Parts: sequence; C-alpha cells; structure tokens
Amino acid sequence: MASDHRLALFIDGANLYATAKSLGVDIDYRRLLKEFQSQGTLVRAYYYTAMVDDQEYSSLRPLVDWLDYNGYRVVTKPTKEFVDATGRRKIKGNMDIELTVDALELAPYLDHVILFSGDGDFRSLVNALQRKGLRVSVVSSIMTQPPMVADELRRQADEFVDLASLMPRIGRDAGERPPRPAAAERSAGEGERPRGLERRYGIRQADDEPNP
Repeated sequence: MASDHRLALFIDGANLYATAKSLGVDIDYRRLLKEFQSQGTLVRAYYYTAMVDDQEYSSLRPLVDWLDYNGYRVVTKPTKEFVDATGRRKIKGNMDIELTVDALELAPYLDHVILFSGDGDFRSLVNALQRKGLRVSVVSSIMTQPPMVADELRRQADEFVDLASLMPRIGRDAGERPPRPAAAERSAGEGERPRGLERRYGIRQADDEPNP
C-alpha cells in the first residue's frame, strides 16, 4: 500500500474487548499500532472508553495511561448510573457520539478509516464517511456465537476484517498469555490488578523494557 495512504483507527474499546474475549484471545496494542503504521501514514489512532469516575481505582486506568503515552489518542468520559424499570442499578457509558464527531472532523485529512466495532449504530457514520469519498473497513468478528458484528454494519463497510484473522499479527503469543488471576485479585467487572492488566494488553512496564 502506498506510503501516502492516510488512515486512522477508531477503536470502540468496550466493543473490541468483548469481541476479543469472545474469541478467547488477547490483543497486544503495541503490535496493533505497528501493524497499521506499516500500511500507510497513520494520522491518528483513537481509543474510546467510558470510566467510572468516582472509583478510587479503575481496572482500566493502567491501560488508558499506557495507550496515552504510546501513540494512541485516548478519549474517555464518566459513566452514568441509572435505575431501570425493574429497579435495578445499571451503569451506562456510550461513546458513539464522541467517536462519530471525531471521525467526521478528521475525514478531510484521510483516505481510509478503520473502525474497530461491531455496533450497528455506526452504519450511518460509515455511510457518511463513504459519501465523503473515504474507504471504510470494519474490524469485528463473525467467528463467535452469536456474531459480534451487526449485519447492517458489515454490509455497509467497504471491507470487513475478522479480528480472528488479524490475531497472528496483533495478538499476544500463546506463551506470553498470563495465567488467570485468582478470584481475590479481581475487581468489579473482571478487572485485574495493574500489572496483570498491563500484560493482558501488551503493555510493558519500565522494568520489563530493555535499557535505551
């Protein structure tokens, strides 16, 4: 692919995590970035996630901090708590609007958008980007039961890439996968203590890195 081919990644963090979990794989975010840097001029790599704002410690914080310092533009917002019709307490954290606005604003500077999400609500965004002359690829999976990508989004995309097919290039090697943490080490939402989370997402702490 031509080096002047301008592309950007828009990663729906919660959706991508759910897809990888359903496939039973771990994503190495360092390798993911390098994979798309090799395909052209990577203008931006956005990662979107909602976070519980009033928690003393969030299991997402180590990942968010690492991404922020290592080539990703991280967009977060606080989750909202509400009580549904049955009286159950629920947490809501939808980042669709933020992702859509950023993609449309950046569109004039791009040739290709890679959307990491299977959410059918993004079909209208994909259509709008295509009308501006951009090529849009959607990364999700149909290898799970049920499929993680909405059929309408898959049909709208110029190209559908199954996450499973990317794993040899962006996944963690089987020998590197850490053992599952003991139950006592897990926090709400199956989060892990910082070091375990760092290993899961391809993060290397300072003492793991070779000296420059």
